[in-house]
Amino acid sequence: MKKVITYGTFDLLHAGHINLLRRARELGDYLIVALSTDEFNAGKHKEAYHSYEDRKLILEAIKYVDEVIPEKTWEQKIPDVVNNKVDVFVMGNDWEGKFDFLKEYCEVVYLPRTPGISTTQIKSDLHK
Repeated sequence: MKKVITYGTFDLLHAGHINLLRRARELGDYLIVALSTDEFNAGKHKEAYHSYEDRKLILEAIKYVDEVIPEKTWEQKIPDVVNNKVDVFVMGNDWEGKFDFLKEYCEVVYLPRTPGISTTQIKSDLHK
C-alpha cells in the first residue's frame, strides 16, 4: 500500500482544499492528513475559525481522507513519515523547496494551488 501525507490547518474548507486532498490521494492508496492543532496554530500566530475537533470531523467526512493525525510541531514531519511508513509527502507549491529535507525519507511533491481561492482570500473578503 502506498501512503501519502499532507499537512495543514484546513479551516474554512473550500474547493482548493478539496482539490489538494483529491490530488494527494491520487498519488497513493491511503491519505493521512496531519491537521494543525489549535495550540500549534496559536504558536504560529494563526487562529482558525473552527476548532481542531471540528476541523478533524470535517476532514474525516471527506472521501479522499483515510486518517487524520494532529500536527503539534514543525519538527514532527520526519517521525510522522517514518512511523507511518509514508511513501509520498505532499504540500501546495507555495511551500516549494521548504520540505526537500524529507526527500531522504520519501518522495516529496508540491502540487499547484487552485487559482482564485484561498482561506486568506476568504477571510479578507469577509472583513470587507
